[in-house]
Amino acid sequence: MARANYLIAALSIHIIWLLFLSKPCSALAPKTSRSFSSVLIFGDSTVDTGNNNFIPTIFKANYWPYGKDFPGHVATGRFSDGKLIPDMVASKLGIKELVPPFLDPELSDDDVKTGVSFASAGTGVDDLTAAISKVIPAMKQIDMFKNYIQRLQRIVGVDESKRIIGSALAVISVGTNDLTFNFYDIPTRQLQYNISGYQEFLQNRLQSLIKEIYQLGCRTIVVAGLPPIGCLPIQETISSPIPLNRRCLEYQNKDAEAYNQKLSKLLGSLQPQLPGSQILYADIYTPLMDMINNPQKYGFEQTNIGCCGTGLVEAGPLCNKITPTCEDPSKFMFWDSIHPSEATYKFVTESLLNQFFDRLN
Repeated sequence: MARANYLIAALSIHIIWLLFLSKPCSALAPKTSRSFSSVLIFGDSTVDTGNNNFIPTIFKANYWPYGKDFPGHVATGRFSDGKLIPDMVASKLGIKELVPPFLDPELSDDDVKTGVSFASAGTGVDDLTAAISKVIPAMKQIDMFKNYIQRLQRIVGVDESKRIIGSALAVISVGTNDLTFNFYDIPTRQLQYNISGYQEFLQNRLQSLIKEIYQLGCRTIVVAGLPPIGCLPIQETISSPIPLNRRCLEYQNKDAEAYNQKLSKLLGSLQPQLPGSQILYADIYTPLMDMINNPQKYGFEQTNIGCCGTGLVEAGPLCNKITPTCEDPSKFMFWDSIHPSEATYKFVTESLLNQFFDRLN
């Protein structure tokens, strides 16, 4: 009875939170022979290395148990028990640890090969998403990038700065929060769009983001598709709070698949419009669904609840130092009710590097 009451209370808090705020076993992947000067990250909580620590929002992860398996067991602001995909990609490419630009006020010569994340947990390409979450809008991250370029120019000069940005790998991961916050859980945008129309709206905004990054000098840009949104533990819980009835929401997964198909087509048509660019679609949906359908292949024992707390609703402020966690996060596909565990991110990173190995050489 006490556990049931806790679940009901936690679910209620999550729903209230949403209302007041209106959101990847195989051999090691091969290293690419392409040399990148840096990794530049734009997007949401899946790639935010700590920017939200410095803004007034409840979307933070700079406290225990976040960072439980991060080096030094430090809660850096990453929404996971350990490292994120950008950290792992940067390591494979020989780039220094990713840092938020807030932590890099005065660049030095040693910092120019440091990866930088401009991402903000809870954001989206729809400005309404960021307004709900009180975080950094995706387009505002472009302003942060511009400031970074200016600082870089002061250190190494304009020509070298252009070379560094031109040979950097830019990564964009955004869109999940737009659908969960504005379309499914708080159906604000349903008053204006059907799902196809909203997807088109989001991808028009995303196209503008890509063009801005290109105009600032980036030439290799990887854009992540959506995950199987309907299999996020929190989405399952909102649809069916009773644990025995929990299952992936197929209509949300089909929406994500449709979005990804449109995105892949969009990126293919966009690249010829941007001379000298290489714009790649990153499929994260397929590896994540394989983990859900074949958990034993990856060593997972749980795929529809998170490691933190009950795993049904806890995320952000609900996952905190008094919330119990599972004994072994590597057995869980999800760390909290929204975000994957470090183990999941490792498998997705391997999949992505295998996807791009031929094209990044």
